[in-house]
Amino acid sequence: MRALLKDFSPSTVVAGFVAVLVGYTSSVAIIFQATVALGATPAQTASWLWALGLGMGLTSLALSLWTRQPVLTAWSTPGAALLASTSGVEMPEAIGAFVVSGLLITWAGASGWFEKLMDRIPVAIASALLAGVLARFGLDAVVSVRTAPSLVLAMAAAFLVGRRLWPRYAVPGVLVAGVAVALAQGRLSLLGIDTSQVFALPVWTAPHFTWHAIVGVALPLFIVTMASQNLPGVAAQRASGYQTPVSASIAVTGAATTLLAPFGGYALNLAAITAAICMGREAHEDPARRYTASVAAGLFYVLLGLAGGAVAMLLAAFPRELVTAIAGLALLGTITSALASALKDEAHRDAAILTFLVCLSGISVFGIGAAFWGVVAGGVATLVASFRRPHP
Repeated sequence: MRALLKDFSPSTVVAGFVAVLVGYTSSVAIIFQATVALGATPAQTASWLWALGLGMGLTSLALSLWTRQPVLTAWSTPGAALLASTSGVEMPEAIGAFVVSGLLITWAGASGWFEKLMDRIPVAIASALLAGVLARFGLDAVVSVRTAPSLVLAMAAAFLVGRRLWPRYAVPGVLVAGVAVALAQGRLSLLGIDTSQVFALPVWTAPHFTWHAIVGVALPLFIVTMASQNLPGVAAQRASGYQTPVSASIAVTGAATTLLAPFGGYALNLAAITAAICMGREAHEDPARRYTASVAAGLFYVLLGLAGGAVAMLLAAFPRELVTAIAGLALLGTITSALASALKDEAHRDAAILTFLVCLSGISVFGIGAAFWGVVAGGVATLVASFRRPHP
């Protein structure tokens, strides 16, 4: 405990908060849409937030403290989008599908096949995948100047000055500047927050297993979680120089999903975008101490799960442009490092740039996101480049 407290710093705590802020506000609306599609009651919706918050928080804490590396978990955003588009499935059937999907994720980790697959992906392609996924946030930060020029430009100025004068605290400075400008402009209002029901309570829903839900929900949920979430999550760790035990980490998220499924914990996985915030230089200059950023994020997630809707409304009070800008600025260093690593090796340069462009495009085919197809494109390019021309 003494060593842990010594490793903490203001920059790692802020990095953890920013990761939670970005992860929560960017996709919590999709969670609500998923609960509506499945006919959830208000109590069940609050239970989903309880289960997901505690699941992300406790798995992030356990994995980060065990490995002493910044391992951050998240809910499956494409999985939530999949559920939001589901029709003809009752809540008990969906819960049963969540249990099956959690067992499949656990098996994928415990069997070791997913880690073997990741070991075959070159570092250049993994780095290009990370850069392509994160570059979208940098572009969104630039585009947000259209709707909130004074807010975003003030945050950009704070970032540049901070990088020059106090590099370790540049991102905290950006957050303070953004909140100050938003308050001055009257865009950050806390008056509408309902504190009447501060704490969320778990609601048990008995799972009901049907082939219809297993084939239509469990298998697609498993596929999109592994391909669109866990794959870029592992790539983010590898690209940042961390050799986290992949199989054990995946198995932990699968086991947590299985246990929390009856309460609404539909799918937990390794984070990529928010984890990159905790793994970058802005979190801490010393890579060995950046794990405390994901520990801080885990604590924030636990508080979110316990506090339920009140804290969700608090985070929702932040202007969209503030969240977009701080995400883009906090990820600049990671994007730069990932691009440099991707293009360093000339032998893999074509494959890396193809991976980057496909991931940046955001394309989705068969419900599977761009991260998977970027790796496919890079892998095909690598295979073609490895063929030797026949001698005349």
